[in-house]
Amino acid sequence: MLVLASSSPRRSLLLRQGGYVFETVQASVSEDLEEGISPFIGAKLLAERKAKAGLTNWLELGGDKQDVILGADTMVVLDSCILGKPGSSLEAEEMLLRLSGRTHAVLTGVALISGAGKLVSDVIETVVNFRPLGVDEIKAYIAGGEPMDKAGSYGIQGEAGKFVTSIEGSLTNVIGLPMEYLSEQLKTWGIEQTNITSREVDDGLSAFEGLTGGAFTP
Repeated sequence: MLVLASSSPRRSLLLRQGGYVFETVQASVSEDLEEGISPFIGAKLLAERKAKAGLTNWLELGGDKQDVILGADTMVVLDSCILGKPGSSLEAEEMLLRLSGRTHAVLTGVALISGAGKLVSDVIETVVNFRPLGVDEIKAYIAGGEPMDKAGSYGIQGEAGKFVTSIEGSLTNVIGLPMEYLSEQLKTWGIEQTNITSREVDDGLSAFEGLTGGAFTP
């Protein structure tokens, strides 16, 4: 069985649309990182930290040691600086002004672990290009509330999709899970996708058709 160690609705949605049957478990961990740590190392460390916490909680709830726990952490990186979730509207505005007209990276650390002692983790990168943004449109975007729970203060599958001119790599990676990579990894753990008849919601992926370096077809 696959178990997602996250309360993120976006990650749950991606897994469901990918055809996976899974459970969820809490994985509350400290997201503090050593000062000066490489973003790649930081993303991988946090993903592993979440997967391990999820495994502990799952086993305490009576889960099987053979179950596979998935932990993930997504961060936006600009000029080697990690842009986390904004703590206020002002902070969100400052982040979006920094991203305006620039190219940045989105890193997602992915960790898979089981109680049998197996652990595999990696970091997937997607490069995102923003067009120049006006202050008024940034303020209007923030007023809608979308940026406040997202790394880098934006959600590419939402209204911020109009800020993006192109991406290089996996689109779902920017949303929260690199599904192309993850699907291949899960096969090696014996977890397969089920048949899917339709999407649950319109998640905005179609608007980016042809812009990605990899294809995710639920």
